[in-house]
Amino acid sequence: MGSSRDIAIGPVAVVSLLLGTLLQSEIDPADKDGYKRLAFTATFFAGITKFTLGFLRLGFLIDFLSHAAIVGFMAGATITIALQRLKGFLGIRNFTKKTDIVSVMRSVWGSQFIMGVSKKKNCAHDRLLLTCLLVVQLLSTNSCEAFDSCLQKALMALQLHRLVVFHKWLIRKLLWFFSHTHHGSIAEQVMLLENIGTSVLVAENQVRYVEKGINPPSVNEIYFTGDYLVKRFRIGIVVGMVALTEAVAIGRTFASMKDYQVDGNKELVALGAMNVIGSMASCYVATGSFSRSAVNYMAGCQTAVFNIVMSFVIFLTLKFFMPLFKYTPNAILSSIIISAVIGLIDFEAAILIWKIDKFDSVACMGAFIGVIFAFVEMGLLIAVRSLLHLVY
Repeated sequence: MGSSRDIAIGPVAVVSLLLGTLLQSEIDPADKDGYKRLAFTATFFAGITKFTLGFLRLGFLIDFLSHAAIVGFMAGATITIALQRLKGFLGIRNFTKKTDIVSVMRSVWGSQFIMGVSKKKNCAHDRLLLTCLLVVQLLSTNSCEAFDSCLQKALMALQLHRLVVFHKWLIRKLLWFFSHTHHGSIAEQVMLLENIGTSVLVAENQVRYVEKGINPPSVNEIYFTGDYLVKRFRIGIVVGMVALTEAVAIGRTFASMKDYQVDGNKELVALGAMNVIGSMASCYVATGSFSRSAVNYMAGCQTAVFNIVMSFVIFLTLKFFMPLFKYTPNAILSSIIISAVIGLIDFEAAILIWKIDKFDSVACMGAFIGVIFAFVEMGLLIAVRSLLHLVY
């Protein structure tokens, strides 16, 4: 239903934190049933709001986001996403929930004094994996055509990382095994070796166990009457507008990179219908995800069909394969995202904007500074405010 060919839909951190904060101000999180019902109702009204705006042909409102503002927003969002992935990349437990660069770096700096030898060893493996990803990406852009797919890049980097780490681990464990098992039966030695191998998999910085299965329908859990109706509607409007702003900014960002136009009315209708249907299937507010869209862009996705394929794969994963992800290191996921978003900072466009129009560069820098020093919505607000000030 939408016109963007690159935007990937799903839950995002900013909208999730905003929705959680607004819900906690209205209801006690200990009341799980009421909390979920309020979240589903807010999602329903967020979808209704966006669908109505699209039906009334109010998509022209997204035109206030100029190309200069999008360049600044994209650069700031790229840095913000990379900084947020430092939690999984460095294995930090108590990581800040804020997205500004000051809070993130303060959290990272404070964690360096807490991490022990094992943490530093994990960080060395993480840096090795990221280096492998960047090296493979460099090879793919300069010479070899066999690495056209981002998936192939990721798999090749993972194989390089696994090969190096496995050889180091195997040599170390075999030396320990043969030096400490002079006595005992063959069965005992085999059992000991299996226990040693299993212990390697149980790392601290992992995805951990996630229960498999699909959530049940939630049509009966949506409030349409009662004392909370006005509050639900208000929460839905606020969260829906924030989600819409982020989705449109992401859609226009990748549209400008591929030189095509995004129809604001179609995006409003698509996002609204998605959230209305999602609220009836135990889903909360979803919007465009910059990190997932960046990975799709680097993978070479050309049409919105990838969302259908991605949804089908996620369905199969949730239904059958979730226990297999228990031992997946978070560093692998973080490294893939960091390597994907690094190439999205367009320095040439920023320099060109500065040379052509100093006023547009103000909007560009405003969006960039607002995103990295405050939060995503602040960057968009500063960019739109500066453009309105220049126009009027």
